Amino acid sequence: MTNAAPTQPPRSMRRIALASMTGTVIEFYDFFIYGTAAALVFNKVFFPELGAAAGTALALATFGVAFVARPFGSVLFGHFGDRLGRKGTLVTTLLMMGLSTLAIGLLPTTGMIGILAPVLLVVLRVLQGLAVGGEWAGATLLTAENAPTKARGKYALYPQLGPSVAFALASATFLVTALTMSNEAFVAWGWRVPFIASVLLVAVGLYVRLALEETATFTQSRTAQSRTAQSRTTASRTPGAGKLPIAEVFTTRPGAVFLGAGSTTAVFAFFYIGVTYLTSYGTQQLGLPRPTVLAMGILGGLVFALTTIASAILSDRVGRRRMVVLGNIASVVGGVVVFPIIDIGTAWAFGLGISIVLGVVGIAYGPIGAQLPELFPTRFRYTGAGIAYNLAGVIGGGIVPLFAAALAASTLGSLGIGLLLSAVSLLSLLCTLALPQTHADSLTEQDAQTVSA
Repeated sequence: MTNAAPTQPPRSMRRIALASMTGTVIEFYDFFIYGTAAALVFNKVFFPELGAAAGTALALATFGVAFVARPFGSVLFGHFGDRLGRKGTLVTTLLMMGLSTLAIGLLPTTGMIGILAPVLLVVLRVLQGLAVGGEWAGATLLTAENAPTKARGKYALYPQLGPSVAFALASATFLVTALTMSNEAFVAWGWRVPFIASVLLVAVGLYVRLALEETATFTQSRTAQSRTAQSRTTASRTPGAGKLPIAEVFTTRPGAVFLGAGSTTAVFAFFYIGVTYLTSYGTQQLGLPRPTVLAMGILGGLVFALTTIASAILSDRVGRRRMVVLGNIASVVGGVVVFPIIDIGTAWAFGLGISIVLGVVGIAYGPIGAQLPELFPTRFRYTGAGIAYNLAGVIGGGIVPLFAAALAASTLGSLGIGLLLSAVSLLSLLCTLALPQTHADSLTEQDAQTVSA
């Protein structure tokens, strides 16, 4: 099939792709420094009365609060992204994330203002979740809707690199603070530095995004809908014209939403076990020095980036579904073997373990930047892809890490966490097999389809 939408020349596509990646790196950097701080220090500054174990569990629970907010963010910003455009919506999500992150960096501790401190922390975390919920779909559409069909996976991988680069950058930031100040200084004020410094990154991201134009496919779709509305009577208008995007998603493509979410759940489960739980596990259960754990986090982030790149590019040749299936199978195996390796207890065993966890994520994660948008027509693509992605985040990234601590304390020990990851991966595998192959489809031809996926 050919892509009827106007596509950008290679030079413009590279600029668009880099802009989408820059914004996503910034948004996820802000998101991840919270997770790192929750694992390392928030139990001490916001939940000091609960003790180390309970305080860490509650701190990680506040990390999970954002995942509950993410689907609501995808609905809210998806509505505006589908109605008003991708560009303006993405500027709004970046501002919301940046200001919320700055506020966390300036937030007084429980010792200063009492119970109000953790309450405000949760509120700001919800705002972060809303922003990220609206970010991913818009960033991927910047590239997917401008790219030629045969290279959509290649260009859509750029926003997919955001989480891996952001995790490595967040780990590096905390590593610098750990190496340049005492533990007492880090707990007292050093943890605030990454949050406040993120303002500089947000300024760069705003500059880049404000210079972008609206996506070609969205502009063409809006023009076609406007012409249809003018030339036809209300009774014969294009199916779905005038409906809310969220209503169209669940009346015409419910299967795409739930199968897309199920297909992506293992990605979130492995990733957030890797970037949040293992940070706490390495320092508290294994007794590894904090700089060592953070350095190995950088290594894991780089492995994640490499597998994301390779898988996304290959998906243009062999198909999205085939690569995601391969990633799900690798995750089933990885879940079983990873914790016996990590529990060896050495720094390099920990590094190998986190590289396995994040490496298998990249195999499945790379193609979904193109795959999920391919499941929906332009007029509600932002909403549909965003909801599918963020529903997976609630289950895989919000719920699974909460079970991890309980399983580690059970008779199964850390092996129980691995078995849970393998079970989630099996679910994702089955959902992926039920999805259609879409890599050769034109995004504009989706707009003419009225049959549910």
